[in-house]
Amino acid sequence: MSRDPAMLSLLETAQALRRGELRAIELVERCIDNHCEPLNAYKSWQPDTARGHAELADQAFARARDDGPLQGIPVSVKDLYGLDGVATFAGTPQPLPEKWCREGPLIKTLRTQHAVFTGKTHTVEFAFGGLGVNSHWGTPKNPWDNEIHRVPGGSSSGAGVSLGEGSALLALGSDTAGSVRIPASMTGNVGLKTSYGRWSLAGIFPLSPTLDTAGILTRSVADAVYAFAALDPHQREFGPRLLKQTANCGVADFAIGTGESALWSDCESSITAVVEQALKELATAGVRVVDGPLPEAVGAIELLRAGSVVSTELDELLSSELPQWRETLDPLVSSRIRDGGSISASEYLQRQRRLRQLSQHATTRFDQCQVIASPTVPISPPVLADVLEIENYRPNNLASLRNTCPGNTLGLCAITLPVGLDSAGLPVGMQLLARHGHEEQLLAIAACIERVLGPPTSRLGHLPNLAGN
Repeated sequence: MSRDPAMLSLLETAQALRRGELRAIELVERCIDNHCEPLNAYKSWQPDTARGHAELADQAFARARDDGPLQGIPVSVKDLYGLDGVATFAGTPQPLPEKWCREGPLIKTLRTQHAVFTGKTHTVEFAFGGLGVNSHWGTPKNPWDNEIHRVPGGSSSGAGVSLGEGSALLALGSDTAGSVRIPASMTGNVGLKTSYGRWSLAGIFPLSPTLDTAGILTRSVADAVYAFAALDPHQREFGPRLLKQTANCGVADFAIGTGESALWSDCESSITAVVEQALKELATAGVRVVDGPLPEAVGAIELLRAGSVVSTELDELLSSELPQWRETLDPLVSSRIRDGGSISASEYLQRQRRLRQLSQHATTRFDQCQVIASPTVPISPPVLADVLEIENYRPNNLASLRNTCPGNTLGLCAITLPVGLDSAGLPVGMQLLARHGHEEQLLAIAACIERVLGPPTSRLGHLPNLAGN
């Protein structure tokens, strides 16, 4: 092929594989060449296993077998997912018991489609953090700064880095308060958080059974649409129809709400300016931009500050199933777990009731608009050295989670897409929130926005040269 196969969209890659213009082994070799070890994206980097998966995909193509849209596509997997033959650490210093290594439906779907697993990417310990910091295995390096080690966002910290370096074309993550969208935003990628219950959580280590959702990171909205159609159990039979519907969505088909001040206040000024400029461009193109408040976001942020139910549920899990893992907890994680473990059963139930109330009220906020927009992350990715102590870590971690946590607390689906660079030259994401179960509409709107604003490379430019490549 005349074009670098690792730079093709997922749809273009799939078409090239099926036409015989590209072999899966050629694609994975290019991804292996792209792997930049100093960025530390992977807990378990498995190039030889990936080659074996690619050979199986090529053998299937040679027999005219098409086992699914992701056949031959290199995929990185967050180290919360069970994956045969690979230990699950969940960001901790030691492998978890065997029960956490069993594959769930998402991994089985990918395996059935002959996807190519490149390895397991780093996560924050027990996925409990928004910055991506991990003292046990090292914090992946945000590829957008070649000079200073900045955080990549968390808790799916290695996922966005794997896409940035080009070692994977699709990354699996999980999202409890922003753990897909934050790293996607900080590394200049697209991140989709599915609605609670839309995708099975079996085979994924649980941080919070109340708020956990599975999600994906991709290099563009178009890739997110393609991957969602391939993975979603409601869409796999109708993927081509979803792709067509998404392509037909126009600027007159939706309205964007921007009126929730809680999602805009305290954002860094250069971040706000980038998202506001993107919204102005959309309005000029004919998109209706309306007030569209989401007052329940205030309650969601208040619950985040109080610890919500996440720390309580993780504290109970550690007590019941992993007591020895407490001994090696990073203080940045253990201090937050202690906060949750100290509340009463009555307080836990009150927080559960509050979550339900906020979620019910939030569904009424989408009558005048289909999506509500805001900056995804209010702060630029911090320098790692500045957030290694609890005193600086906690306010920055809270800030990183503030705008994304309402998506989980209010039971919504959400996506982030890159719309520019802040004053430090680092990626800025725009978040879109939509009603529970409306992923198809959300993706169609996001795809239309991407067509209007241009692909991520046109908004961000290209990554600096990566060390080691």
